[in-house]
Amino acid sequence: MDIGGTKVAAGVVDEQGAILERILEPTPSHDPQAVEDAIVRAVAQLRRRHRVDAVGIGAAGWVDNEQAVVRFSPHLAWRSEPLKAKLSQRVDIPVLVDNDANAAAWAEYRFGAGRGSSVMVCITLGTGIGGGLVVNGQLFRGTHGMAGEWGHMTSVPDGHWCECGNRGCWEQYASGNALVREARALVRTQSPMAYRLAEMVGNDPDAITGPAITAAAIAGEPNAVELLADIGYWLGRGIADLAAALDPEVVVIGGGVSAAGDLLLVPAQRAFSRSLTGRGFREEARIELAHFRNDAGLIGAADLARRAMVEPPDSAHSGFWPRRRKRKLRRTGVRREGRFTTRT
Repeated sequence: MDIGGTKVAAGVVDEQGAILERILEPTPSHDPQAVEDAIVRAVAQLRRRHRVDAVGIGAAGWVDNEQAVVRFSPHLAWRSEPLKAKLSQRVDIPVLVDNDANAAAWAEYRFGAGRGSSVMVCITLGTGIGGGLVVNGQLFRGTHGMAGEWGHMTSVPDGHWCECGNRGCWEQYASGNALVREARALVRTQSPMAYRLAEMVGNDPDAITGPAITAAAIAGEPNAVELLADIGYWLGRGIADLAAALDPEVVVIGGGVSAAGDLLLVPAQRAFSRSLTGRGFREEARIELAHFRNDAGLIGAADLARRAMVEPPDSAHSGFWPRRRKRKLRRTGVRREGRFTTRT
């Protein structure tokens, strides 16, 4: 399951990451019970046609390290929502809950554009901006399970208000919401320069959507091209900040907005190269489009759930060391003290 700000997507995924069947419906974003009902309904529908061993949920929100509770969602009505416990009462197979961008990152690392990389940053551009970090084959969730919330880094102090409650967040300048907001504002000016874009949506600014802008840009509409270039500029600036902090080998760009392809990626690469600290004296991370695009969340959630059946999630660490290594350390008497390792 991939639960976003605008859709509930469900699919049956095999061991190789192939989607065998999928269903899609709008997200009832202001009603947690309705979201839960939609999940249960989708699971039941798919189980009638497939043997399903576990349910992985990629949720648009901050999920704790127990992979059970959605602490907060800027785009949905979840507040400390015990989603795993509620679903486990209604679904008689194992359930795992993780952040949707973590799930997407895992899919790209396991099967897609980040496969085999040592440090992979994944950025999902949709309603907002999510992200995930995979380091040496381990999904990094942070101390409380809330790592990777790239979209809520401050890019413009005292800038646009964000659904998270802060101002100037990165996702207010480089997401699908930002793209739509700017396009609607442009059409409302009734500028002669925007007449073609206005005609494409029947002169109704409220009819403008992200996919419509992307389609217009691909068709050559100059304002749509410029709007995507602006999003790309802010995207590249933010990637440079992430590179300064994390020094990734590859940055994978996914989510619905990534459908714009080079119309987004070229200006992002340009802004990244111009903004990167130490440019000219360091290797630049590769910037790649996600292999699975909008399917990454489904594939990653399923693979994480499958993996948890063999090796349950371990909330005692932040994701760098697998459980197998921790057991080996206990057997050989190695004690970790801070960042160092001593033998007793």
